[in-house]
Amino acid sequence: MQQGKQPLWTKEFIVLTVSNLFLFLELQMIVSSIPAYVKNTFHASSVQVSLVTTLFALSAIVARLFSARMLEKGHRNTLIFIGLLFGLASTLGYSVSPTITVLLLMRMLFGIGFGLSSTAFPTMASNIIPAKRLGEGMGYFSLSTSLAMSIGPTIGISMLQYGSFNLLVYTTSAVIVLIFPLAYWLIRTLPKGHVEPPMVPVEEGRKPAFNRKLWIPALLNMLMSITYGGLIGFMALYGDEANLSHPAYFFLFNALSVLIVRPFSGRIYDKKGAKALLIPGSLFLFGGLILLSYAHSDAFMYLSALCYGIGFGVMQPTLQTWMIQVVSPKQRGMANGMFLNSLDFGIAAGALILGIIAKASDYAWMYRLSSLFIVLFLLIYIIQLAVGRKPKTRVPVEG
Repeated sequence: MQQGKQPLWTKEFIVLTVSNLFLFLELQMIVSSIPAYVKNTFHASSVQVSLVTTLFALSAIVARLFSARMLEKGHRNTLIFIGLLFGLASTLGYSVSPTITVLLLMRMLFGIGFGLSSTAFPTMASNIIPAKRLGEGMGYFSLSTSLAMSIGPTIGISMLQYGSFNLLVYTTSAVIVLIFPLAYWLIRTLPKGHVEPPMVPVEEGRKPAFNRKLWIPALLNMLMSITYGGLIGFMALYGDEANLSHPAYFFLFNALSVLIVRPFSGRIYDKKGAKALLIPGSLFLFGGLILLSYAHSDAFMYLSALCYGIGFGVMQPTLQTWMIQVVSPKQRGMANGMFLNSLDFGIAAGALILGIIAKASDYAWMYRLSSLFIVLFLLIYIIQLAVGRKPKTRVPVEG
């Protein structure tokens, strides 16, 4: 068995990781900034503001149902480029939307484009990573997503605060444009047959079966993502309420924590499994949200960001790797799609539910109550361990 000696940091893996970073960076720069723009420009309510995030996420989920079919039929290249074109067109459309209704339509179009393109990259990555280094490799690959989710809002909110919304639109459009040559190089370098197995094993005359082992990690990922939906949807507005000077810096300090813990989390997963990461990670997430809800100074906010970043930095790749490892190699596309859908559904539900809570109370209480989703996360996971349904930690042997 020579798989464990295979290199991880190949050119293909690096380009895939950078492409994924740009894709999620563009998303996070916009998604964290546009709620404040909508509220100030269209004088929208908290519920209307939450729809900006919710409709995007729901559109992405629906689009992935079609992207799974397209990947299964071998239309990987079409999937990537149509998704990127939709994303570019809708991003440019934000700045010329005359009403909130038109802008929400642009958000739905963007969700479709993002849903189509975002499934392909992690599926390609999971198939070129050596099997015995899957936890480590997906940990590094997921770092691109986590970093984008951390530094993207910092850049986006700062641009909106110190520049203009049009500057933000043109910058994020440029980020999408950068992905095109990288994607073109990838599709010429990686043959379809090497990186794109069928979404699920298909026997003649039978429909692909959904793997029920994905439900628990997908549910946990959704619960974690609900809290993140409250951060990207309302952090800028909470900064105004709590008199914080630089609310965008929350995501910067969050990114710092992610950078610190990510190199270790993948190795810990490969050696000790999900339990060693999910339980302490959920406690850090809970602590970060509680600290944030009482933050009335930037220093206190930075401390909350560091705590949240530690939890998020270890939990997100752990859940994604868990989902990949409980399925066969031919089902990795389905597992990645389920991971991303549970992420987007959690963000959509979080933005809507927490927006309603904020309207009825304030943003501080909204973050306190959002921490209860982490309590539920921990309870479900402990019950899952107690009944003996432990996550599979041994890397499946291909073939």
